[in-house]
Amino acid sequence: MAFRLSHLSLALSLMALALAGVAIYRNTYEAMNKGLQNLSPDFGLLESAASILTLNKNAERNSDKLSQQLTQEACVFSAVRGVVDSAIDAERRMGASLIRLHFHDCFVDGCDGGILLDDTASFQGEQTSPPNINSARGYEVIAQAKQTVKDTCANTSVSCADILAIAARDSVAKLGGQTYNVALGRSDARTANFTGASTQLPAPFDNLTVQIQKFSDKNFTIREMVALAGAHTVGFARCSTVCVSTNVNPAAQLQCNCSATLTDSNLQQLDTTPAVFDKVYYEDLNRNQGILFSDQVLTGNTTTAAIVTTYSNDSNIFFGDFAAAMIKMGNLPPSAGAQLEIRDVCSRVNPSSVASM
Repeated sequence: MAFRLSHLSLALSLMALALAGVAIYRNTYEAMNKGLQNLSPDFGLLESAASILTLNKNAERNSDKLSQQLTQEACVFSAVRGVVDSAIDAERRMGASLIRLHFHDCFVDGCDGGILLDDTASFQGEQTSPPNINSARGYEVIAQAKQTVKDTCANTSVSCADILAIAARDSVAKLGGQTYNVALGRSDARTANFTGASTQLPAPFDNLTVQIQKFSDKNFTIREMVALAGAHTVGFARCSTVCVSTNVNPAAQLQCNCSATLTDSNLQQLDTTPAVFDKVYYEDLNRNQGILFSDQVLTGNTTTAAIVTTYSNDSNIFFGDFAAAMIKMGNLPPSAGAQLEIRDVCSRVNPSSVASM
């Protein structure tokens, strides 16, 4: 875009020079034929040239602003990607956790960074809700990414909700999936919704009807629902979750020893290649080896089963649909009337001394 504006600026400059030249030529020619006393400058052409020069200056200013914006955004994207890549290099599972963290943020009252707010003595946020407690993770990676942006991208303000969206996209790409565009401009809420996290998020025990309704409430189609479920092609579930009979596909072959005392370190991979973003999740569903009850029921309906088969046969179709659905999810707006800001620290709202933006 900036490249095009620079070419437009050059063209406008040449046009202005041409008009000025025509005006001078006319004046000179008339002076020679009528005498200098009858000289009447062609103010029309000169005014046109001046107007074009003014337009050219405006175009140059717009080009400079756009170049600055693009440079700032490039700095943000680079800073976040560096932190995310390092975190996944240190622990491959973290990529799946960051994708899930973005999903759990956006699915509850829109993409507002609400999930990142810590509980306080007078405030209960989303982190301790049943779907998130001892489960959602990656908060420290988002905090580090925010600090890195502040340290390296001078005079650039970016929300924690934006950083979540970028981190999820970069995780998908790092694990082998298709990258996609993330637009900046989200804001952070000054509150969170414990009840909403408990009721709005899909649960491992949800039947297909309940899942379709929850996604429909967020304006997602059935196909988009099945595509987003494909995030389970990476990562793990806790054994303490899958060892609850209502949460698990009874035909699944589990790694968990459900008769033992379980801790949060006991994990069950969600497909047979949990470190790679691929289509194996759908292949497992077609073999009746989906781990979670909510996953396997996708094959129990002709419409959703057909989509599962399509994705299991062609990773490119799955990758494209998943990317499109993630873009749509990343644009879910905060609740109407929500108080918004750009948080200075992702885990707490800004004090009154920090201006809301």
